[in-house]
Amino acid sequence: MAHAPEPDPAASGLGDERPKWDNKAQYLLSCIGFAVGLGNIWRFPYLCQTYGGGAFLIPYVIALVFEGIPIFHVELAIGQRLRKGSVGVWTAISPYLSGVGLGCVTLSFLISLYYNTIVAWVLWYLLNSFQHPLPWSSCPPDLNRTGFVEECQGSSAVSYFWYRQTLNITADINDSGSIQWWLLICLAASWAVVYMCVIRGIETTGKVIYFTALFPYLVLTIFLIRGLTLPGATKGLIYLFTPNMHILQNPRVWLDAATQIFFSLSLAFGGHIAFASYNSPRNDCQKDAVVIALVNSMTSLYASIAVFSVLGFKATNDYEHCLDRNILSLINEFDFPEQSISRDDYPAVLMHLNATWPKRVAQLPLKACLLEDFLDKSASGPGLAFVVFTETVLHMPGAPVWAVLFFGMLFTLGLSTMFGTVEAVITPLLDVGVLPRWVPKEALTGLVCLVCFLSATCFTLQSGNYWLEIFDNFAASLNLLMLAFLEVVGVVYVYGMKRFCDDIAWMTGRRPNPYWRLTWRVVSPLLLLTIFVAYIILLFWKPLSYKAWNPKYELFPSRQEKLYPGWVRAACVLLSLLPVLWVPVAALAQLLTRRRWTWRDRDARPDTDMRPDTDTRPDTDTRPDTDTRPDTDTR
Repeated sequence: MAHAPEPDPAASGLGDERPKWDNKAQYLLSCIGFAVGLGNIWRFPYLCQTYGGGAFLIPYVIALVFEGIPIFHVELAIGQRLRKGSVGVWTAISPYLSGVGLGCVTLSFLISLYYNTIVAWVLWYLLNSFQHPLPWSSCPPDLNRTGFVEECQGSSAVSYFWYRQTLNITADINDSGSIQWWLLICLAASWAVVYMCVIRGIETTGKVIYFTALFPYLVLTIFLIRGLTLPGATKGLIYLFTPNMHILQNPRVWLDAATQIFFSLSLAFGGHIAFASYNSPRNDCQKDAVVIALVNSMTSLYASIAVFSVLGFKATNDYEHCLDRNILSLINEFDFPEQSISRDDYPAVLMHLNATWPKRVAQLPLKACLLEDFLDKSASGPGLAFVVFTETVLHMPGAPVWAVLFFGMLFTLGLSTMFGTVEAVITPLLDVGVLPRWVPKEALTGLVCLVCFLSATCFTLQSGNYWLEIFDNFAASLNLLMLAFLEVVGVVYVYGMKRFCDDIAWMTGRRPNPYWRLTWRVVSPLLLLTIFVAYIILLFWKPLSYKAWNPKYELFPSRQEKLYPGWVRAACVLLSLLPVLWVPVAALAQLLTRRRWTWRDRDARPDTDMRPDTDTRPDTDTRPDTDTRPDTDTR
């Protein structure tokens, strides 16, 4: 097979002394750790359960094949070929696209603020897990020590520990409240750990990643083995993967599937570009893109089996407790002998009593006990980790051990994702030389982490959870879609498809097949544009609102729908546009700079070059004037 001509190394920085990974395993684990994050544990299982179980895998796989893997391949290829961070890569492709790199840096900075706050929450729970009994296993006593806190009794000990003892959340976003010192300390500790791990870039993260990337798989395997042995585990798995094909008619299913694979792979953050820039120029980036993307998706599926086997146990346990309470009410009301009604006999006995003494039965505090209702109570995001799963752990023998394993797994998952996010900020800053050469890299890394920590202290306020949800909803979604769209278009239509394919052929030894070229040219850009338009429609479909926690204990923790105030809506719009605004601003600045230097050079030319007045050639001379530079030279 004829190979493409070898590109000029100097043109892409191949001749510089850029650091390299110690081995291929470090690179792969770093990319996997960056891609596999908290969303694989608490978002993907929830989407599967919500959208028809196994049926959700159909749009998910389609999005993976035609959107996720092709864009992922683009990021790895341009990072490895040009050997620069996101700013350097897009400036090298076209100075007018330097704003794409700046947008990726800004986006990664914003995401690191709230993502590491979640890691701080996990650290708080991890530290509290080294207690027996667990602090969220029972309600705390009231001030008089004569009973328990009413707010806790009106909800549950798990909810009270999360919303009051951890977040101490306010009832309205306008009420900022005070800084919660325990969260501030955990946030500082989380950033300190991140700094120690990324202090020298891949030289340190490459060593730590062996633990942070592999430990979650060990814990998931332990939970899977334990979960499959618990009563009700099979019911949870059946409920999770029972396909409901009719739900595929809902357009929201396809939108959520496309966005899940997009965010799960951490596309358009700039982290994968930074990691790939430390690769050997001849590394097979195409194979890496396929392997890492498949590992990420299989991890989501693996985590779903482990999570829902445990949640199936919780649902079964709650269902049986519901039946036991109803049976006890019947025994007390009708003077039946103790344990005379079994769980299997309960439906028939209730039907008989309801037909014989309907009024007496109607007065009893009986609850509807359906296993499906308890399975439906599974949650996504922090609600799954800090409420549902923590309550499930309480019913498992040796609860503190399982709590330590679970939150230890989440902590390492969050750290490995933070490595890539912070690297996406630091690598471009080093490439563009924001600091003098005599300033060590450790100082820049420390400065970035310090600024991030100080900026994230707003999330430790009592209203911090509301602001974290705003950052999660508005800082990432639209910006990621637009930046990824510009990445694909910039590589294919600005850098050039032929040139890009030549680079891949030089790096991997084979040219991209028609699948890659078709997805890069047509399919992926159209999918991204469609998702972007759908997001805009959903965003303006109804007024911007949030769920506020009602402070009344009898309703706690019920969430009350409230509209965002005007100043918060303005902040939401700013977050939705801030990273992408760099694109037109940088392009305009580049255009104005070039025009300014063009006119300056033209005005600075000596008068002796202006020769039209001295030309005495006769008009009959028909020879072409070969010296036309005075009118066209813009140097």
